[in-house]
Amino acid sequence: MKLLIFVHHPFDQWNAPAWFPERLRREFPEVNVVHLPDYKSVDTEIADAEIAVSWSVRPAQIIAAKRLRWIHSPAAAVNQLMFSELIQSEIVLTNAREVHGPVVAEHVIALIFALAKKIPGCVRLQEKHIWGQQILWDELPRVREVGGATLGVVGLGSIGRSLVKSAKALGMRVIAVREHPEKGSEGADAVFGPEQIGEVFQESDYIVLAAPVTDSTHAIANAERLALMRSDACLINVGRGPLVDESALAAALRARKIGGAALDVFPKEPLVADSPLWDLPNLLLTPHTAAFTEKLWDRHYALFSENLRRYLAGQPLLAVVDKQKGY
Repeated sequence: MKLLIFVHHPFDQWNAPAWFPERLRREFPEVNVVHLPDYKSVDTEIADAEIAVSWSVRPAQIIAAKRLRWIHSPAAAVNQLMFSELIQSEIVLTNAREVHGPVVAEHVIALIFALAKKIPGCVRLQEKHIWGQQILWDELPRVREVGGATLGVVGLGSIGRSLVKSAKALGMRVIAVREHPEKGSEGADAVFGPEQIGEVFQESDYIVLAAPVTDSTHAIANAERLALMRSDACLINVGRGPLVDESALAAALRARKIGGAALDVFPKEPLVADSPLWDLPNLLLTPHTAAFTEKLWDRHYALFSENLRRYLAGQPLLAVVDKQKGY
């Protein structure tokens, strides 16, 4: 049985460390683990692979991989893999949503506090050696308490579920949107279906986008919905860039129609140097760092090794993606 790992990215942390395949070889000696340093020989190596670990597989490679039965993506989002050759195949697709979810939720809490307490403004004033007490107080929206504020969570996957728990512990009121509200609230105070998303935009002090990218969620934060937000409300996106209409958000921020925003993800990354988003003072940008943790690959290993044990034993896998839904 051949396991092919081809995860290659310019950013070091997204690449599987050397110990990852080595540990797999020790713990699963019956598996032939092949770890590629780049994508140059994928076409050849995937032909006889039964398992693949990658977030980037091309349609032609799926067709050529006659023995492939399982693909594991070390990313949470799998929209880049939603092409017909894979969707219509019998190949099982799993992802790392449970690896990233709790860590991204922590990042969201940090962003909420940064926006509520005007931390970016404090940093800008520090750089100028300005004691900005009065400046920060006079600027609207004012510094606020997080406890008692209403958090709107769009998407109750791994990020959303973790976020609900943390927000409730801070004393926030939490309302949520999920595709199937009949599945439960996951601890939120109220849960709505997609057709009621406008109510969540209207009621929330902070709106967090944590939904997968599908046809129905593309530009879910558009001009119409941003116009529903209160003037002191903030939008946070840690899902995927296409969830937000960036031009509509920039316009709303320039006109001070909303209180602020924080973005960790963008339709095109890295964000281009001449993007107008860089210079909006009421926008906090983080460079897709919400999932950062020094324990990242330990968390990946725990999930993947458990799934590999299950696969070898013929048991159901964890974190299986519904290929028809795209998440």
